[in-house]
Amino acid sequence: MMVTIAPPAVRGRLMERAPLAPLTWFRVGGPAEYLARPADVEDLCQMLENLPLEMPVTVIGAASNLIIRDGGVHGLVVKLARGFSEILLEPDAIVVGAAALDITVAEHAAVAGLAGLEFLSGIPGSIGGAVAMNAGAYGADMSQVLDWVELVSRSGELLRLSAQALGLGYRHASLPPGGVVVRARLRATPGDKTVIAERMREIKSSREASQPVRARTGGSTFANPPGQKAWELIDAAGGRGLRRGGAQVSPLHCNFLINTGDATAADLEGLGETLRSRVAAASGIDLRWEIKRMGVPA
Repeated sequence: MMVTIAPPAVRGRLMERAPLAPLTWFRVGGPAEYLARPADVEDLCQMLENLPLEMPVTVIGAASNLIIRDGGVHGLVVKLARGFSEILLEPDAIVVGAAALDITVAEHAAVAGLAGLEFLSGIPGSIGGAVAMNAGAYGADMSQVLDWVELVSRSGELLRLSAQALGLGYRHASLPPGGVVVRARLRATPGDKTVIAERMREIKSSREASQPVRARTGGSTFANPPGQKAWELIDAAGGRGLRRGGAQVSPLHCNFLINTGDATAADLEGLGETLRSRVAAASGIDLRWEIKRMGVPA
């Protein structure tokens, strides 16, 4: 049931029945009841402070690991835009807005000769999302570099929390309910620019060789179970190349789902559940979704 109240005005943009599919890497899903793009932190604080508590709030970033269901998202969807993408360099860290892309942050650090953030170049998405799920790749994750995070609470208050307060675990962070990450400080160490650049080239080459980076995909579909690789379990269960409607398990890397052109969100999510069932039947292991799924079915 759709919410009948309207959110408060913002200095940024506010749209009703806003299409969300074009904002996601999968290019699927229904509309947002309301989509807000606040101009800056102050705008976001005021909006949330004045937003009726009965209106649900959902935050999306680069939407690189997200399936929006075909019926869309009720309530208010918040997408942080240009006013949240500032990058500030420090001698031993980089302070970044939540909308800054992971690869852009890695590139800024590399140019400045700051080491330790190269792994971000292998993670499609934005810093806000990386904090929210403790994103990681190539032997490192956010828990190893995050110093503090600033977020706006559901009541509109700007808070700063230490990384320790987030209870960071494997692909998990305990953020306050309804909180919107707006900025983070990432630790780094001075390093050799040539070595840093070479490591980033290695990561890029590895991704392009092993992942369907040019397809309509959403990154790793399932988290790796302890001591196991999700792709190996899927492969052993006969999931490589499996199709449902316009959705397909990538023949290149079977922990990736692909929209071959006309997939629905139901196709993608249903195919993922088929893989979970196959793996459970073959190995007794319950795969946990790493891709976020939100909204209601059609």
